[in-house]
Amino acid sequence: MTALPTLLPYHTFEQDTTSKGPMIKRILVALDRDSDTPVATRYGIDMAKRFTARLTGLAVVDMESIESSARGGGIGSMYYAEKLRERLTEETRGRARKLLDEFKRIADTSACEHVELVEEGVPFERIVEDMKYHDVLVIGQDPHFFYAHPKKETQTLARVITQTIGPSLVVPGTYRPVKRVLFATDGGEPGARTLRRFVQMQPFGSDIDIDVLHVESTESAESALYLELTRSYLADYGFKANVLSMKDSDVEDCILREADNLESDLIVAGAKTKSGIRHVHLGKSTQVLLTRSKVPVFIDH
Repeated sequence: MTALPTLLPYHTFEQDTTSKGPMIKRILVALDRDSDTPVATRYGIDMAKRFTARLTGLAVVDMESIESSARGGGIGSMYYAEKLRERLTEETRGRARKLLDEFKRIADTSACEHVELVEEGVPFERIVEDMKYHDVLVIGQDPHFFYAHPKKETQTLARVITQTIGPSLVVPGTYRPVKRVLFATDGGEPGARTLRRFVQMQPFGSDIDIDVLHVESTESAESALYLELTRSYLADYGFKANVLSMKDSDVEDCILREADNLESDLIVAGAKTKSGIRHVHLGKSTQVLLTRSKVPVFIDH
């Protein structure tokens, strides 16, 4: 067994852990027709109120899906394909405007500063581009964005998570205030980056309970070190964390199970990705967390 290094005490002086100013100034909420969207708006409002931040509601007219749906077969069908393209575009623009109207109505009642944007293009590309100028993205678990066919399967979420430069809050279809957070880690770099981003931004404030869970499929002597390093890092930001380590061959099921047992309101985890021939995809554990979690997942890569 590898000997663990001795950790020197960090708190050798009185430390001011209060916020030095707003950690979040711009929040992007991706709007689609799923039930997740009103919940995403509510979480966005929570953060906006806490930091006096600006809320941006973004609706994207999915031109790629429209082109695909309207593509004609031959010369004789080109006229009808063009008419279908025009109809789908106008229909989708109308539904995007309705989404923005509903977002504006909710945001108006919250007294938050807010703006509404409708853009045309490939949804994940528009979100990634807009995230260059926002601090955090709030998005539903199963975004579609092709409003003419809202059940059409897309890879928008996976593409956004793997390509955006900021953290994302991926929300399910139900809302609950964030009071207890489960940070799931395997000691890797994505998890460490996400933890650092979360504690520096403090999207739900500092008055929360944190559980740190280190899950590994095989026995390791490094688990205690990861947990102690994480605990001490959180302490320097004013968070007192409960730490626990588990061995389980099904890591993602273990995380979801513990989130239920601990009654966690939020899971914080790093995004795992894998490279294909042409694209970068989410790893299995990340995909499972994002699609099966009953609570929001704060994630970065």
